[in-house]
Amino acid sequence: MAESITPQSEDFSRWYLDVIREAELAENSPVRGSMVIRPYGYEVWENIQEALNLRFKATGHRNAYFPLFIPMSFLQREAEHVEGFAPELAVVTIGGGKELEEPLVVRPTSETIIGYMYSRWIRSYRDLPLLINQWANVVRWEMRTRPFLRTMEFLWQEGHTAHATAEEALEHTRRMLDVYADFAVNEAAIPVIKGIKSEREKFAGAVASYSIEAMMANGWALQSATSHYLGDNFAKAFDIKFLDEENQVRNCYTTSWGLSTRMVGAVIMTHGDDQGLRLPPRLAPIQVVVVPIWRSEDQRAGVLEYASRVEAALRDAGIRVQMDAREDQTPGFKFNDWEMRGVPVRVEIGPRDMQQNAIVLARRDRPGKEGKTFGVPVEQAAVRTRELLEDIQASLLAQATERRDANTRYVADYETFKAVLDSEGGFLKVHWAGTSEDEARIQEETRASLRCLPLESTEGQGRCFLTGALTDRVAIFARAY
Repeated sequence: MAESITPQSEDFSRWYLDVIREAELAENSPVRGSMVIRPYGYEVWENIQEALNLRFKATGHRNAYFPLFIPMSFLQREAEHVEGFAPELAVVTIGGGKELEEPLVVRPTSETIIGYMYSRWIRSYRDLPLLINQWANVVRWEMRTRPFLRTMEFLWQEGHTAHATAEEALEHTRRMLDVYADFAVNEAAIPVIKGIKSEREKFAGAVASYSIEAMMANGWALQSATSHYLGDNFAKAFDIKFLDEENQVRNCYTTSWGLSTRMVGAVIMTHGDDQGLRLPPRLAPIQVVVVPIWRSEDQRAGVLEYASRVEAALRDAGIRVQMDAREDQTPGFKFNDWEMRGVPVRVEIGPRDMQQNAIVLARRDRPGKEGKTFGVPVEQAAVRTRELLEDIQASLLAQATERRDANTRYVADYETFKAVLDSEGGFLKVHWAGTSEDEARIQEETRASLRCLPLESTEGQGRCFLTGALTDRVAIFARAY
């Protein structure tokens, strides 16, 4: 099975596409740049949704849904917003066989339509804060696409909130960034850097944009979620006002924040190896696969009955488990198949294990016999398996953190920057006092972009690696998806 997967060291991009194909996560649709998400891939997304929904609702948000089609005039109300999205818009001009009076934009994001609705719903300070999230699809006419990472249509959640004060809105922006970081670390086992985006990289129409940045296994960066403080820009454009406690009419301050199906790509590229996927247990559609093994027909019925009891015990313990009783495949094929699909734990049961009233546990995050525990008493199966799942979750996070830290380097000057980027890659940490024009130059010359200005930095003052100016700002540059 793994022979059909290109080694990461040979071609990381090809490895990524091979894994998506062989693990049956997604495939290309007949429309260029769009993908069909297959059940196994969608189940990963469902687990992401579930984990985020719990966090959103715990912080007071409610889910709603807004239209897919947005009047073109809505986008034109906020000049920076329409300018930023203009190259990516898909526009409907004909409906029902007739030319529309006003073109409709297929939703690239929902600040405008939600802003319009908020202007109708908000009247008084008693209506604030208004905290709403929606799960939806969006369309952005991308030229260069890659499954999960960048497609013309993708799935996401977008939160939109309205507040009485700028301070409250900015605090909420940062709070949701923390929610995303908590999810990435504790569910996806992906260590992330929280930071503010540069002026050049911020969301069109925002006052400030924040992101969590993750390092993939090849050292490239992936922006994994964003949170935007919109000030009162959209409130002015859509007349989102409220009557305060002193009976004065004031503008609201708004935020928006989102995480998309590119998180599935992040999980693949952070944890995967040359055998295929390695899924963190908390997001894995199947946490445990039970593989019964028999060598003769007279062993078959007993082993299957024993394996079914183990499967039932694991399911009763709340573990997502599946038994592989296929008779047309060898145990070795099954082992490789489930390893490629990233199932965290494999339970092996043969006649000898049945005689000993035991099972064998094999963990996906460690290769070969190093990852096996032999002779686990069957009555301890559920407890030991749950402990193993938690250990694998922690192990994947530790491995990803160690790799990120080992590939994050401080550089003091531009020549060293270029040399290290070409020879080592990874995250390059620098003191930064440059302009948007300087960023554009660096990206053109090196293909590295400014990922964020980290919110937590211990470097203190230093000289900008490009301009030499004294600054206390630190930036992370990297080549990115």
